Formats: sequence, structure tokens, C-alpha cells
Amino acid sequence: MSDQQYEPMPAATRHVPQMGGHDGSGDHTQTFGHDADLSFVPFSGDLSQAELDAVEALPSGAALLLVRSGPAAGARYLLDSESTTIGRHPEAGIFFDDVTVSRRHAEITRTRSGFELVDQRSLNGTYVGGERVDRAALRNGDEVRVGKFRLTFFSSPRDLPGAAA
Repeated sequence: MSDQQYEPMPAATRHVPQMGGHDGSGDHTQTFGHDADLSFVPFSGDLSQAELDAVEALPSGAALLLVRSGPAAGARYLLDSESTTIGRHPEAGIFFDDVTVSRRHAEITRTRSGFELVDQRSLNGTYVGGERVDRAALRNGDEVRVGKFRLTFFSSPRDLPGAAA
């Protein structure tokens, strides 16, 4: 027997067992950090020319999610369908392979007036502008957080108020 003492893992990094996943699969999502990790610090960095070009090229009725931090930083996701799922499930429209993301974490739907984000009862929650939300209308420039991933939402410039018809 060793003289080393057992030290429990801090609660912020410990796996939290559940009675199956939200989808009944038995797969588990790891809780992410603690309240200090949930602070909202907006990105001050400017968009790259490629990102500006991608936003400018969006057709009417479409939007773009830019991954600003997390394992997929730099990725761009086009939102051009009626509904896009975000999650750790391989069939999700936006697949984030990270234990801080639930298998079916959130869904973005297109509405008459724009896009709406709906949390799908995820373990770590979904945040818009630093606030945990169950449902939120997305506005141009909103920051969205899903697990470790921080994304910025951009509407098509053609759909913004004051855009030429």
C-alpha cells in the first residue's frame, strides 16, 4: 500500500452521472467548469478578411456562425435551412465532438423575422450574450456559447434594417 493520500477530483472537473442521456442513449455529458467559467467576456478581435467576405456573401434568409474559441476555433457554419441542430450526436447539423456539449444541445430555427435559438435541455446550458437561455431570438453580432465553444452569429447583410431591397 502506498503512503500517498487520495485527493478527490474538484467538483468542477468531476463527471456527473445521469440516468441516461437526454436522449435516453446512456451517453453522458461532462459538466463544464464552475460559475467563474460562465462569465461573459465579449470578443474584441476584429474579423479576418475571409470572415468579412463570408458574411458579406450571405444570401437573404441565411446566417453564419463563426467559432471564435474552443476546439473548432475558426470554423464557419452556414445556417440556410429551416432548422439546424447543434450537438455531440454525429448526425447533428453542427457537430461538436466535446464532452461539454450534449448530444442534442440546441437547435436554431429560421423564423419570419430571423433566427431563434432553442436549448434542448442541455446539461451545461446554452448562452446568448452571456445569459443562459431556454429560447432566444438571435441578432447580428450575438455571442452564443455551447459547452466550450464560443460562436458569433451573423445575419445576412441583405436582411439587416436599412439594407437595400
